[in-house]
Amino acid sequence: MFWRLAALLCLLAAQSAAAQGYPSKVVRIINPYAAGGPSELVARELMAGLGQEFGQQVIIESRPGGGTVIAADYVAKAAPDGHTLLLATAAPLIVMPIINPKLPYDAKRDLVPVGMFATVPNLITVHPSVPANTIGELIELAKREPGKLNYASAGPGTGPHLAGELFNSMAGVNLVHVAFKGAAPAVPEVLAGRVQVSFLNITPQMAHVRAGKLRPLGIASARRSSLLPDVPTVSESGLAGFIIESWNGIAAPAGTPQPVIETLSRAVVKVMSAPAAKERLQKMGAESTPMGREEFAAYLKADEARIGPIVRKLEMKSN
Repeated sequence: MFWRLAALLCLLAAQSAAAQGYPSKVVRIINPYAAGGPSELVARELMAGLGQEFGQQVIIESRPGGGTVIAADYVAKAAPDGHTLLLATAAPLIVMPIINPKLPYDAKRDLVPVGMFATVPNLITVHPSVPANTIGELIELAKREPGKLNYASAGPGTGPHLAGELFNSMAGVNLVHVAFKGAAPAVPEVLAGRVQVSFLNITPQMAHVRAGKLRPLGIASARRSSLLPDVPTVSESGLAGFIIESWNGIAAPAGTPQPVIETLSRAVVKVMSAPAAKERLQKMGAESTPMGREEFAAYLKADEARIGPIVRKLEMKSN
């Protein structure tokens, strides 16, 4: 009994020391999507704030591919010291574990939630050449020409993929899925008209909507966006209950000392609660939603309960 108590005290002392010296080097946030996409854009706000909070360099490193699996597996196998973190979304933590039973990592065993910092609604747009000005007209066109229209996503299992397949199911149409390694490489294909429809986040599409290069049809959130107040929600447009919003959080390798997790969690909430951070995210079409470790874990559980049945019903594929 004495030796067990002594070992426990030594472990606690070591963890406390680790937290006091954290971070001791560059903190890397691993982005599972291509550089320049919406997740990275909103994460830059967090990156800058954490850098100031810690007095240590924080960088974002993109490792796209595999529908977010490459990045998630990399972080899951990284040293559990808080210096390698995952820019987490529903794809690697909820969707991919459902649609791909052969993942090289276990989302619940190998990764732990640290905090959440932003939500971003998905925006349905079309190339100007598409003869549809509303969600209803897009549905009518897709029914007249089944299989001829395709849509862009940020990769298998991502929010835009889920949105596209849910749209197909609810509208009774067959838009063909075209997956990219993130929104950044997807947007140019839609702008060029090689892909006709986009279910991507609002953030990378806003400038092109304002320039008239993309036509917005509907926003996939519970309420209209202040950036596009004249664009109706998809629910308003006839597909009641169509709500797909992407969220962004931070996850760490399992085994990361609890004091380090707590330090990170508090920092995420502090940084993203700042009025200036909220204002800058709002201009991107995102909403600052800071959550600590426990609240984020509860949110993950609730989101899995919400979208899990949808993913299973749609029989989404990981390729």
